[in-house]
Amino acid sequence: MEEFRANNGVVGGMFAGARLLLLTTVGARSGRPHTVPLGYLPDGGERVLVIASAGGSPRDPAWFHNLVAHPRVTVEDGAFTYEAAAAVLTGAERDTVFARAVEQDAGWERYERASGRVLPVVALTAIPGPPRFNASTPGGMLRVVHDAFRRELALIRAEVAGSGPVLGAQLRVNCLSLCAGVHGHHVREDEGMFPGVEAARPDLAEAMAALRVEHERIAAVLERLRDVLGSGDRAGLAAEVDRLIAELESHLEHEERVLIPVLDG
Repeated sequence: MEEFRANNGVVGGMFAGARLLLLTTVGARSGRPHTVPLGYLPDGGERVLVIASAGGSPRDPAWFHNLVAHPRVTVEDGAFTYEAAAAVLTGAERDTVFARAVEQDAGWERYERASGRVLPVVALTAIPGPPRFNASTPGGMLRVVHDAFRRELALIRAEVAGSGPVLGAQLRVNCLSLCAGVHGHHVREDEGMFPGVEAARPDLAEAMAALRVEHERIAAVLERLRDVLGSGDRAGLAAEVDRLIAELESHLEHEERVLIPVLDG
């Protein structure tokens, strides 16, 4: 957890490159906060999913009992810290989500078989309100968010490269979650950050116009990516992911060069 917090969600060792978050629950009996690191699954941009596997233990983990008793939790994802509502999935929804998880990583099925129980699946949905950025300056906040996108792009590229001829359901969701995240970030910039910068620095009008054009270009790539996901074209997906990575990484670097000196100046 110390490494996670010190490096904005990046850790080494056996969990290097994994999707991780820190979940803080309120003790069901003690009432004290309790924090654990967990792997998670993207779920379309509105929420993330965690599975109470406890490494295949026959008993549900303590954090699961805590959130059942107190479903308001705190999530740290490396870029943001935010309050979330925890909901235990049931019935067909739970089974569909768990099947997606197993399709991507058979370890979940091994955990469930070893545990002798149905592993609970929990959705964590952000509660409306401003998140806390894990950075001390506005420019630092921008870089932390950009770095989170870079990590997710690398993960998706690896997942696409390692996938079979048929697109897995969770891989589709991972891609769609990234699309939703990038779109939301750009909308907030277009409607909030960019007008403020343009008002404060009229001399940057040309540079800001170029950034807006880049947003439009990336939006077109995201739309093509969604179309490919809908068609199930495995080869087309690899090409569109590579195109998105090239466009987005170039844009992130350009945006940082233009904006960070202004935001922190």
